[in-house]
Amino acid sequence: MMVVLGFLLVGIPIAFVQPDTGELRDQPLYLLFYASIGGIIVVIMYNGYKGKKARQQANRERRRKFKK
Repeated sequence: MMVVLGFLLVGIPIAFVQPDTGELRDQPLYLLFYASIGGIIVVIMYNGYKGKKARQQANRERRRKFKK
């Protein structure tokens, strides 16, 4: 997930700057910018969801051990 997040973060400045010359673009690539922002939001939400499920599983295991 960190690799995907890294690519999305690198895509944001590429939307506004020419990679080969380093100059600002006349027309920024807004689609790339908004797609990168949306992708970052999705990655953060997915990681939160995955962490929540892992905590629920750990709590379930802990309760099962405590009841025995």
